[in-house]
Order: sequence, then structure tokens, then C-alpha cells
Amino acid sequence: MDKRKVFICRCEDVTLDALERAFSEGITDFEELKRMLRIGMGACQGMTCGELLQRELAKHLGKKLSEIKTATVRPPLMGVKLDAIRRGK
Repeated sequence: MDKRKVFICRCEDVTLDALERAFSEGITDFEELKRMLRIGMGACQGMTCGELLQRELAKHLGKKLSEIKTATVRPPLMGVKLDAIRRGK
């Protein structure tokens, strides 16, 4: 299996190889991985890759899946119309 062709986050093109390189550098915090690799920051907002990242972290750390913290969800407070953004209001 070529880990450079196994995508964990399809939205941001994060491969298993990139994830394992981050692990080897000691980066094993979900939020830190998110900031460094942009995993979970694409169009799906982690709905696809979040569990894959959790699973890989658990395997790497030798922990149960339930012991791995997930990313903090930050939904928008309310919808904003594009016209309001354009007008600066």
C-alpha cells in the first residue's frame, strides 16, 4: 500500500503518509494536526475525515478510539447573506 495515495482528508488532500510524518514529529493532538495539516477544514468540515483521523491517532498512540478527543466544533452563529458581506454590513 502506497501511503502517499491513501487520502485521510479528501477535501484538503491530506494523505496517510503526511499524517504519519506529523505523528513521527510528535504531533498527536487533534487540534494541532488540524491547524498544521488543515485536516477537517475543507468543505465537509471533518464529517468524512474526523473519524479516520481519530482511528489513526488511536492506533498510533495505542489507545482506545473513545480516548481520542475530537476537534472543537465551531459552527457559525448565524447565516450571513453575501450581499451583506459585499456591502460591509
